[in-house]
Amino acid sequence: MAVMRAIVGFIVMASALILILFATGCTGTPPAPGTAGQPAAAGAPGTTAPVAHAGAFTLHVDSVANGETLPKDYTCIGSFESPAISWENVPAGTKTLTLIMDDPDAPSGTFTHWIVYNIPPERGSLPRGITAGKEISGGGQQGTNTAGNRGYGAACPPIGPKHRYVFTLYAVDYTMGLPTADRDGIDTMLNGHWIEKAVVTTTFMR
Repeated sequence: MAVMRAIVGFIVMASALILILFATGCTGTPPAPGTAGQPAAAGAPGTTAPVAHAGAFTLHVDSVANGETLPKDYTCIGSFESPAISWENVPAGTKTLTLIMDDPDAPSGTFTHWIVYNIPPERGSLPRGITAGKEISGGGQQGTNTAGNRGYGAACPPIGPKHRYVFTLYAVDYTMGLPTADRDGIDTMLNGHWIEKAVVTTTFMR
């Protein structure tokens, strides 16, 4: 009889242990915030989450190929206009897009020339020559550049060596609740919320 009680007790304990292990294995811990994607410095590689979509997420800056010279119309020796921007193959899960134009070769460190955020991905493009207002017709908002002005700041490097002008388009998983935004604010809001990015690097010198 004592042997039977021991066997029954062992079976009960083993069953309970199996149930505990099964429950633990099925209830994973959710990922910590801030792991989806983080804004990288201009020209530097970033970490992106794998996304399944047809074709590569691609950014177009007017008709300028990657590595080519930015046309003078978009600089301080031209008409100061913002270039036409377009994109294709937006990744799944994208709610909005954020566009940033940087000069990583500026004498005092990276200079941000343009920020456009909360762009509806379905619009497909931004027209040339967007004015300096906060709201963009068709959707999207402009932040403040390093000079403290809202809207596009034309490329205007010091006379001398060639500078890079890096356009980065981020696919973002939410709508940013910002009345306006500078680069620090945008970086904070992007942290952990960008899915993928597309980059075009142009150059200009005076």
